[in-house]
Amino acid sequence: MMRNSTILLLILSFVFFSCNDRSIFSQYKPIKNSLWKAEDSLHFDFAILDTISTHNLFIHIRNDDNFPFSNLFLITTLEDPRGQLLKDTLEYIMARPTGEWLGQGSGSLKENKLWFRENMTFPHTGTYRLTITHAMRKNGEVKGLNNLNGINDVGLEVEQNSL
Repeated sequence: MMRNSTILLLILSFVFFSCNDRSIFSQYKPIKNSLWKAEDSLHFDFAILDTISTHNLFIHIRNDDNFPFSNLFLITTLEDPRGQLLKDTLEYIMARPTGEWLGQGSGSLKENKLWFRENMTFPHTGTYRLTITHAMRKNGEVKGLNNLNGINDVGLEVEQNSL
């Protein structure tokens, strides 16, 4: 019995330590009925303890065939533990000119891992908050879309770069 427990512990340790996963945070927010409302901001709270290493941040988007655009505009606000804000408007290409979806996945559901920040050093330890809203509008219209179809999930991943 003791030998089986030791073997199991060794196997679990090997699996745990052999995964060279640099991800320190990964979370997805589901979009109800794949209908992202303009007023529905998504919030991701994550802790940073290392102010020396650089980090890469990625936004993950899962979309389906009901997404009516070839690109996606997002507004992000990154708030540090001291309340300072860093705001960006981002554009991501979601489809090729032929209409073929970019991203990974089979069938109608595709996932895109999109660069948000590269080699970022966080100046303070504590909890950071990323807020994401969509900023989509139809060509030629000033008013943005209230409802964006075809977005199933939005995620944030924070990876620590190797030293």
